[in-house]
Amino acid sequence: MEQGNESSTTDFILLSFFSDSQHPRFLISIVRLIFGVAVTGNSILVLLIWSDACLHMPMYFLLSQLSLMDLMLISTTVPKMATNFFSGHEFISHIGCGVQIFLYLMRGVAECILLTLMAFDRYLVICNPLRYPIIMTPRVCMQMATGSWAGRVLISLMHTIYAMHFFTCGSRKIDHFFCEIMALLKLSCEDTSIYEKVVLLSSIAFLLIPFGLILTSYIFIYLTVLHRNSPEGQNKALATCSSHLCVVSLYFGPAMIICMTPGSTLPSEMDQHLFVFDVIIIPMLNPLIYSLRNKEVLGALRKALWRKLMFKQRR
Repeated sequence: MEQGNESSTTDFILLSFFSDSQHPRFLISIVRLIFGVAVTGNSILVLLIWSDACLHMPMYFLLSQLSLMDLMLISTTVPKMATNFFSGHEFISHIGCGVQIFLYLMRGVAECILLTLMAFDRYLVICNPLRYPIIMTPRVCMQMATGSWAGRVLISLMHTIYAMHFFTCGSRKIDHFFCEIMALLKLSCEDTSIYEKVVLLSSIAFLLIPFGLILTSYIFIYLTVLHRNSPEGQNKALATCSSHLCVVSLYFGPAMIICMTPGSTLPSEMDQHLFVFDVIIIPMLNPLIYSLRNKEVLGALRKALWRKLMFKQRR
């Protein structure tokens, strides 16, 4: 009974990312700016993909799903971080902590699944262009999206519920700027070593298997492009993959370091910086990479701005 009362008394305490900084207000301003760019960029990208008929293709449909997940994750971490900083109270409720863990895990699973499906889409476009319209139908795209949502929700919910059921005793300070599952498990007074290994192994599997499939897809793409006689065709084919490859590199690089390096051996400061890059900076970079490096997205953006300008002139 005493253990149960102890675990349900108060909220958790998040350690501020800015506590060791000499210029915390400058840093929080930068983070808020990044948050604004991320929310604006991902929102515009989703609206463009949904509203412009030229972007009603499987690749962009999957990209809109990626942007939605980035929006959900950054909207639960940065506002809470900023609120705690300006209020001076670094608390997060038990439910709020569970929501952050759930959304972070769901976004991680989503990134792996969606980036793999996008690589498969590029493989079909370049290596099997005649079969592409037959395989990647709107129905198949909807089935892929539904399946990926169901899978990521189920996996994330199971992990979140199990991680949150452990009793905590003593300090309730989570050594992180958001509720990260491994940081939360360190507060438990129960033996969580087996579950930590399960989390580690499942994370590695969710990284290595998709990364292997993506790498295989691009090996086939490269071999196909290499045998083409037209340099223009080679450049066009590789250009369609460049944005996706940038995002794959940005996501899988830090994620592999985080998951494959035990928390006890990774310096706390480096761990925090990797998560800042993963949770805050990548959601800002994704829409910028796909918009600035993609002629179709830029064309859709120009058309939307032109329509808005013409509408204002008529009024």
